[in-house]
Amino acid sequence: MDAATWDNINKLRAWLDSEASLPPGTDPRIMRVLKIGEEFGEVVEAVHGALGANPRKGQSENGWDDVREELCDTAVTTLLALATVTAEPGKALDERLRFLVERNTQSVNAAATKVS
Repeated sequence: MDAATWDNINKLRAWLDSEASLPPGTDPRIMRVLKIGEEFGEVVEAVHGALGANPRKGQSENGWDDVREELCDTAVTTLLALATVTAEPGKALDERLRFLVERNTQSVNAAATKVS
């Protein structure tokens, strides 16, 4: 991710920090992590709409565009939560992504070696 993305995430985080009215003693980290679940539910609802899986509601007019938007909302919410729980969210994401790629690439390479 580029610096502009993290700059925008930090702007949103600062806005949330100043505007969110949490009950006294509530840890904002918890609320931001829980918000990911809410956003995921909206992705699920959008998929149902794209597929027309709910006979009571039918198929959504925007189809997979709604799913795309909800996935983006979920990604942004996740990055906001990450920026809330760590001082260096970009570094944390990069390190974790590198680890996941290395682990999974090694699994694929090991499986390919066994087949050969």
